[in-house]
Amino acid sequence: MTVLAIDLGGSHAACALVRAGGILASKTISAAGGAGLKDLLPSVNKALLELMRSAGIDCAHCSAVVMGFPGIAVARERRVVATNAKFDDAPDLDLVAWFKDTLELPFLIENDARLALLGEAVYGAARGARDAVMITLGTGIGGAAMLDGRLIQSGHGLAGTIGGHLPLSMYGRTCTCGNIGCAESEGSTFFLPVVYREQPGGAEGALAGRKAIGFAELFEAAEAGDKPARSALDHCIRAWAVLTVGLIHMYDPEVVVLGGSVMKREAQILPRLQQYVKEHAWTPGRTVPLRVAALGSDAALLGAIPLAEYSL
Repeated sequence: MTVLAIDLGGSHAACALVRAGGILASKTISAAGGAGLKDLLPSVNKALLELMRSAGIDCAHCSAVVMGFPGIAVARERRVVATNAKFDDAPDLDLVAWFKDTLELPFLIENDARLALLGEAVYGAARGARDAVMITLGTGIGGAAMLDGRLIQSGHGLAGTIGGHLPLSMYGRTCTCGNIGCAESEGSTFFLPVVYREQPGGAEGALAGRKAIGFAELFEAAEAGDKPARSALDHCIRAWAVLTVGLIHMYDPEVVVLGGSVMKREAQILPRLQQYVKEHAWTPGRTVPLRVAALGSDAALLGAIPLAEYSL
């Protein structure tokens, strides 16, 4: 089976021609500037056509177009239900009809973190596990869950999708989703400047004047001796640990996979998370292992194959 895969992000769209665990060709296009999905679709279509031409494949040899979307999607209805300030026009678009008209192919859609978990379950760090959870750490925090080899499905698309919006604190800050104390509001890149400034000495720290702070900068500042950076880093790692235990209690996975560029600091992060899970997760007779995602940014693209295999 060969599929055309699209992984939408806040600033880019990764497009690929994928077959049985391998990417035949790929291209990333810009999605910056606040444009809606409707305005981006012609560029996506152009990129997909270029990939097919470069590989000597046409639409007749492809089974479907599969999209990973950074929001809530109902896979069985093949539509977007809700967004969080990313491609807010998507719920009003008939994507099934659009791709049928332009490429004459069936269209499938899934939340991007869920699609990444599918990729990791079939080809990566969760391979062989029937029950698995994935947490993606980045601008936001994504969460996905699989039970008995299948992604959890619910009528409204929420089940097993919004793990990053599991509340960690009754008295936390307001999240972008409107809830209070979400994992995302306590440990994501988007909220990192706020988290940093709230630490003791944060108003005068090395990163105090930054409107945006990445985890790479936070680690560097912490290693240089900046006390607010060390405190903010501890806060975020504890938030990730509490979230991990919460998802373990919710889904009872065989393995938890952690993805996102912050996991380049695996040596500083993973042992602390694993120790917290060992001490606090109620899993009698066992400790759930934590693993770093093996497929990197290709996970959702590779997840397009198993999604198409059991959806078509």
